[in-house]
Amino acid sequence: MLRRDKVLEETLTALSKNGFRVFFAKGKEEAKDTVLKLISPEESIGVGGSITIREIGLLEALEERGNKIFQHWIKGLSPKEFSEALNEEVKAEVFLTSSNAVTRDGKLVNKDMTGNRVSAMIFGPKKVIVVVGINKIVSDVNEALDRIRNIAAPLNAKRIGLKTPCAITGVCNDCDSPDRICRVTTIIEKCPSLTEMNVILVNEELGY
Repeated sequence: MLRRDKVLEETLTALSKNGFRVFFAKGKEEAKDTVLKLISPEESIGVGGSITIREIGLLEALEERGNKIFQHWIKGLSPKEFSEALNEEVKAEVFLTSSNAVTRDGKLVNKDMTGNRVSAMIFGPKKVIVVVGINKIVSDVNEALDRIRNIAAPLNAKRIGLKTPCAITGVCNDCDSPDRICRVTTIIEKCPSLTEMNVILVNEELGY
């Protein structure tokens, strides 16, 4: 437990030094309450493909409050509606997401298939809120990339039914699949200059 506390403290301090607004939450409920305080009922919300955001019950709370929410994770969308939802997400006033990994020296590391999530994190929405469970904290960028290749990407590929080698074996292989999920890699070393980026570290395992 002491080691976990030390890791959290080091990561929060490093993120703050890198220009991010940082928050600590003891668990899901506190994380949800923190996000709700950062968003006004009038602001429009874009939601990336995040298990974490959905695990903490945030979307239900925002819908109940009356926020306008754009998300592409709605069953039954036509290809046109799906594409329109992706575009609306990145144009929203607030973007909600998680991160595939956060390094102890305060970097956010992600891989995307489409790029909508990482592009919205960097520029577009004026406010970005990133909710991250303690299971995603890693030592450095190399460990972050390893975590994505061998934990996050295989689980996400399997979840959405892609026929990648990692979805079948559970670990990264040399991937030249048409369904390849790892196509865009971003490392946010400092908070983007025109974006208010809030990072909430949660002392609980969340997401992939």
